[in-house]
Formats: sequence, C-alpha cells, structure tokens
Amino acid sequence: MSPEGLRASEEKMRAAGVPEVAIATFAHYYRQLEAGERGLLPESAIEPVESVPSAEELPSDDGAAAGALDATVVIKLNGGLGTSMGMTGAKSLLEVKDGLTFLDVIVRQTLELRRRQGVRLPLVLMNSFYTGDDSLEALRHHPEIESDVPADFVQNKEPKLGVDDLHPVQWPPDPELEWSPPGHGDLYTALVTSGMLATLLERGYRYAFVSNSDNLGAVLEPRILGWLAREEIPFLMEVAERTEADRKGGHLTRRREDGQLVLRESAQTPDEDAEAFQDIRRHRYFNTNTLWLDLRALGDVLEERDNVLGLPMIVNRKTVDPADSSSPAVYQLETAMGAAISVFPGARALQVARERFAPVKTTNDLLGLRSDCYVLTEDAHVVVSPERRVGPLFVDLDPAHYKLLADFDARFPSGPPSLVQCERLTVRGDVRFGAGVVCRGGVEVKGDGAIEDGAVLEGVTTLA
Repeated sequence: MSPEGLRASEEKMRAAGVPEVAIATFAHYYRQLEAGERGLLPESAIEPVESVPSAEELPSDDGAAAGALDATVVIKLNGGLGTSMGMTGAKSLLEVKDGLTFLDVIVRQTLELRRRQGVRLPLVLMNSFYTGDDSLEALRHHPEIESDVPADFVQNKEPKLGVDDLHPVQWPPDPELEWSPPGHGDLYTALVTSGMLATLLERGYRYAFVSNSDNLGAVLEPRILGWLAREEIPFLMEVAERTEADRKGGHLTRRREDGQLVLRESAQTPDEDAEAFQDIRRHRYFNTNTLWLDLRALGDVLEERDNVLGLPMIVNRKTVDPADSSSPAVYQLETAMGAAISVFPGARALQVARERFAPVKTTNDLLGLRSDCYVLTEDAHVVVSPERRVGPLFVDLDPAHYKLLADFDARFPSGPPSLVQCERLTVRGDVRFGAGVVCRGGVEVKGDGAIEDGAVLEGVTTLA
C-alpha cells in the first residue's frame, strides 16, 4: 500500500478548500482504513439494551421547557438529493402534502412553535455541496423564518478512495463524482468548521433538536426538551421499538467493556453476526436519527478531542459512478451522527412513538404521505387521519414502473387514491390510476392498464 495515498488525499482536499479540521478528521479514518480496520463491532463486544425510558412516561413540563425553548435551535439534515427516486435536486423541495414541500412544512412547524411559545427558535439547515443554493432560494419565500443566526451551514466533502491503492480516485467523465459526503456524522465537524457552533453559543443557544428533513414526524416536543434540560443530559437519541421492517437498520446496544451506550449499523456488523444484528427480540430499539444535543457539552467534548470526535468508522464499498456498476470500485469513509452517543458520558436514549419516525425514502412512502391516510394539522404536524380505522399502511409499488419520481407521478396524474381505509396496497405491473380511486382493506392490482375514475378497489384486481 502506498504511503502517498493520504498525502494525495489531503492535498486534494486543501485544493478544494476543505477546512483543516475536516481534513484532520478524514486523516483519522484513513489511517484506520490503511491499517486494515473496517469499523466492525462484533456481537461478542456488546450486550442488548433491555429497556429505556419512554417519552409517554415523562413528567409534564414544570417550566424547564419554557426556560430552554428560547435557547434552542432546530437543525435539519438537508443534504439529500433523493437519488434513489431519480431526483437531482434537494429532496426537501419535493412536494409532499397539500401542495407543500418538506421544507414548507418544516418552516410552518417552526413558525407555529415560535408563535405559541414566544421564543426565538431558529431553523438551520445542514446542506450538502449539492443542496445549498436551491434550499436557500426556497427559504427566501419565507422571510418570516429569518433569525439571529445564519440559515445554513454546509457539510464537508472528502475524496472517494480507490479500493486497490487507497489513492483519491480520478474520474474525468464527471469530476464531481470523485467526492462524497462523510455521512451525517459530519454534523459535528461541520458545526465547527462553518463557525455555526461558535455563533450559536455566542448568541445564547444551549440546545439543538436535530432530525432529517424528510422525516416530518420529527417535531420539537417541549416535554422532551424539558426533561433534557432538567436532567442535564448532554446527548439524547430518540429510539423506537424495532419491527420486522427495521431488521436492517442501525440499533442501540451497550458496549460490554464499560457499559456505554453505542449505535451499531449493519455496515459495522461482521458477516457471522448478521443473524444476531437482525434479531429484533435481542436488539429491541432502532435509531430514528432524531437527536437532542447540549451544545455546551458538545463544545467541551470537541475541545477535549481537538475537534476530532473519533466516531466509529463506517466503510462503504461502492463504485465511483453509482449509476455505473462497471466503474472503478471505491471506498467511502463515513460516520453516523447517532454514533456520538458513545462519546458523551451520561448520554441517554428515549423510546418514542412510531409516529415520530415517518421518513420518505421511496415512492412507496411518498404515496402514503400524499394520500388521505395522513393529514396536516393546524400546527403543521403530519399525523395519521382521525378517520382511519385500520392498522399501519403498507405500500408496495412495482419498482419497474414506480421507483423513479417522474414515472411515479405519471401513473397518478390526478393524485393518489384514497388510502384512509387501506391496510395494504400492492401493485405489480404498469398501472395508471384515475381520479377519485378508493382502496379499502388489502388491495392487490396485477397487470398493465388503467384504473378508471372513481373505482373502488378491494381484494385482487387483475387488468388485461
């Protein structure tokens, strides 16, 4: 292995204007990779977390939240492009409900809390080098959301590394593809390199509520904030009970050697432990990627560690062009922001209702959210319709015809069907839905063709 790989990577990052703290963080992980480490966390090194406090059992607010709200900032991770759905722009600008985008709804949620509580409550976006311009332009249509801190900061970037030599990869057809984001664990580094952490602390902000912009269920809950402030918790992760649908997602566990809470992702699991990783009875809780931070505590930990938190490394093997499997294999070095639970003494986890975890990762999720299964309340919360009388909605659309957003929209030209009384919708084939279609119970549509306007679907429908 050539010792020049790290030097070449550092030079490339400096030439691109990447801050020195971000370069030092990248070098920390590069050296681990070069030494043969892959960031694995075997089952033998951990033990299950049997129980955590429940948000439903938290005491009602005794004034702690009221005192903390004016010192709180809402941070939304906004670097995603929705590439899995064929998008090329900021995912948060996708229309999701009642003609509103993710960002529109988030702005409404924040403004409503400001109005009701009489507090500052800034909204700050962590953008990627792809999403910043479009997202800030969209925010200009909401001048009332402006605050006393900048509206965004930008996550860092790092070179993709050739699998064979660990040198920064070259890709002349599209040099932008030579770079990758370092995962949302870069939140902490980017807060420092952008100056945002210093600005927030200088202006009297103590707490941060952090969540993904595509998860409209993650709304600042004053009762949780009150508990965080009252108990002086430095880091809090919202978790939910795992179901069969969550077997592959990162789960909460405890490090055997010192009892510290840690997060384990699938990419950190040795092959021989895959079955244990997916055992939802053994590992009961998954990370919703919604966090609460004490910014002073974060500043102290960063200072102790020279601004390199040293989160567990995640090594992702991909191709330099994700759309071309024949392009050169590369490593992308990433970290997960929830993994910071392992570096804060006194960090806690809190079980929350499933309703606080409703991300849109696929067009299946998007159809459910756009439908009448969910409603937008006056305070801009997205909740299950009170008219729904059945269990959770499951949508499974044929990926050959619905995976990409343009294809999906073309097959629902008059909007989604009514799903408020639908438990399961499965579509196999190229099906175009007319206006006012109603789905009830378990629905399966097979074949190619069109569903006529006003049709009521129950059971199996086979098209010619």
